[in-house]
Amino acid sequence: MKPRTVVVIGGSGFVGRHLIAQLVAQGVRVRAPTRRAERARHLLLLPTVEVIEADVMAEDVLVRLLRGCDAVVNLVGVLHSPAARAGGPTYGAAFAAAHVTLPERIRAACHQAGVQRVLHMSALGAASNAPSEYLRSKAAGEAVFHNDPTLHTTYFRPSVIFGPEDRFLNLFAELARAVPMMALAGAEAKFQPIFVGDVARVMVQSLLEREAIGATYSLVGPHVYTLRELVRYAIHTAGYARPIVGLSPCLGYVQAWLLEHAPGGPLMSRDNLRSMQRDNVSSASLPFGLHASTLESIAPSYLSMHRPGARYDQLRKGARR
Repeated sequence: MKPRTVVVIGGSGFVGRHLIAQLVAQGVRVRAPTRRAERARHLLLLPTVEVIEADVMAEDVLVRLLRGCDAVVNLVGVLHSPAARAGGPTYGAAFAAAHVTLPERIRAACHQAGVQRVLHMSALGAASNAPSEYLRSKAAGEAVFHNDPTLHTTYFRPSVIFGPEDRFLNLFAELARAVPMMALAGAEAKFQPIFVGDVARVMVQSLLEREAIGATYSLVGPHVYTLRELVRYAIHTAGYARPIVGLSPCLGYVQAWLLEHAPGGPLMSRDNLRSMQRDNVSSASLPFGLHASTLESIAPSYLSMHRPGARYDQLRKGARR
């Protein structure tokens, strides 16, 4: 049965904006909590979306948000965290808060508000013995719901997600404008990128299909690429020719440490590098008979905006010149 009202936690982010747009297209009412309403301005124009300024980690906030709703979607995730402390969990504090504590609060709020249906975003490769803190914390977040069979939960494990607002392909296209050479840690790590619109389609369909309850879906695109191949594709499509130099494990570790302490915030971390020790791929196909879009059919439409002179072309177009 199609839900009437859904709470999307993390709805102002990359995946959230696409998921909410598709929910609205289905006639679903959406509550989108955010700490700062200005971050969700792009959602305000959607007719059945209520943007609510709220801190979902605050006491009783989630219960109020979930009352009268049919389902809750948890999209919250962070890529960086201070390292784990000795004697504590095997992941850092930021990972613990976003990936474990928040799911625990969502679970408790579901019981108090009478909501049973949960969609939970995890990550491909999540496991308690994974090489990175990120993946171990994602596994712990899944376990919160696995240990509560009274909730009807569906789990999503995507590979790297691409799309117009991504901070993956776009990042490399931006870097190519500024640097003469791309020095790359983890160059041979494998990924199977999935289009953000396809992720949203699977999640929306999961709300409609009873078979999705209790299921875990690995979300991957049709093709496997090394990181080197993805970076080459991104910078070439953006109109740049840059040599790509794969770094040794030792130099890659040094690069990750430096980027972890970048002035504007981490661009990469040693934990990200540890995540790449396992290939981010799967043999699974999309559920419900859906077909994954290819990278090559989607990415040029937005990577071309990084081409030299593209911004001036847009300005001239806007000025009708």
